[in-house]
Amino acid sequence: MYKYLSSGLAASCLSLLPVGSAFAQGFFEDSKASLNLRNFYINQDVRNEDRGRVEEWGQAFILDYKSGFTEGPVGFGLDLLGQYALRLDAGGDADKPISEIDRRPGSVFPLESNGKARRDFGRLGVTAKLRFSETVAHVGTLLPKLPVVTYSDGRLLPQTFEGAQITSNEIKNLTLIAGKLEHSTDRNSSNSDSLSIAGANSGSKAQFSNEFYYGGADYKVSKNLLLQYYYGNLRDFYKQHFLGLVHTWQLPVGTLKTDLRYFDSDSDGKNSSASGRAEGYVSSGYWGSGSSSRGEVDNRLWSALFTYSLNGHALSAGYQKITGNSDFPHINQGNGRVPYLITNAQMNKFTSAGENTWVAGYAYDFARVGIPGLKASLTYYSGDNIDAARSDRREWERDFRVDYVLQSGLFKGVGLTWRNAMWRGNDEGQRDQDENRLIVNYSVPLL
Repeated sequence: MYKYLSSGLAASCLSLLPVGSAFAQGFFEDSKASLNLRNFYINQDVRNEDRGRVEEWGQAFILDYKSGFTEGPVGFGLDLLGQYALRLDAGGDADKPISEIDRRPGSVFPLESNGKARRDFGRLGVTAKLRFSETVAHVGTLLPKLPVVTYSDGRLLPQTFEGAQITSNEIKNLTLIAGKLEHSTDRNSSNSDSLSIAGANSGSKAQFSNEFYYGGADYKVSKNLLLQYYYGNLRDFYKQHFLGLVHTWQLPVGTLKTDLRYFDSDSDGKNSSASGRAEGYVSSGYWGSGSSSRGEVDNRLWSALFTYSLNGHALSAGYQKITGNSDFPHINQGNGRVPYLITNAQMNKFTSAGENTWVAGYAYDFARVGIPGLKASLTYYSGDNIDAARSDRREWERDFRVDYVLQSGLFKGVGLTWRNAMWRGNDEGQRDQDENRLIVNYSVPLL
């Protein structure tokens, strides 16, 4: 629906814009455009299983155009997001079946029917927008980054959504947001799909929904205190309430940032009934043997993260606790799993039923010692008490990251990133993995 609506609005906007007219001045004069280049390599190695490692390498070109608004009480605008990814290497041997190769394609490129990675893929996103006073409406391709829905940008191309969103800043220090999403395009796909959650979007009874409603408010009480409330509802799956508090305390020496989050998730529609769950409208989790509520969303999650910063150093510690029978529910399309949690680690997300997770991290900005553009961080996650059939499970992950942006010379602005992760778990059949990502980013301003 929103794809055709945004295209129609875009055509209407352009038809109203004779070049050089006063009506069109804001549209063109305030336009911005950039070409973002990303070179991405990933290597995933399973440590406790004899199988080929995942290894892929590619180059992405992302054209991001954002118009201004036409002049007048009601302004119209148009955004375009053109994305193209070219395979440089996806592992494997063209003469061998996918089951016999040492290096396997993974989650960067779409797969052909023979299991091999495609040579390239792309998509074009169109977003029509309207502004009245301090309120802006967007219809078409969206990149939401909210507590109840967040897009994933962990591969060559970002995950995108199709829908409509209204953002209002009419009241000082208060931002109101409301919207509806219908489809998602995964990071390694050119095709949009309906929405679902973990446990329901695979197998012979896979089920999806085209209605995710959301809304919320960010209230800036002071420059150091932010309060948040959001609501999300994926029809026939779950409804979710979120409360958040972010506070920064200026200490005599250094600063202390407090980040508190609470989610309350419950079943909705067909997921609420036994007959609906029998049709496949289910969540992943653990309900025990013979439970009549098996597959029903039932989850509470709270977390607290504290970060102390001083002279380029940042030391953080946090804790997250999950109660209820189901895993934490969030929109889960293929590999695009990005919940708004303090445990959103590089490889795993620590969202299982009953799981308790400790988080500890350290980061340093080397600009303090005369190396601007260089940053490094190390984070450790330890989760236990995961509900399982035979006994509670445990898992841990260690993430290390280094970023450097060149500050001068011919390649000024080029960003280099190395991300290394190690994940281990004690559940039978779990795959212990090591992962490396090498990323080069560069943005070329066009307008």
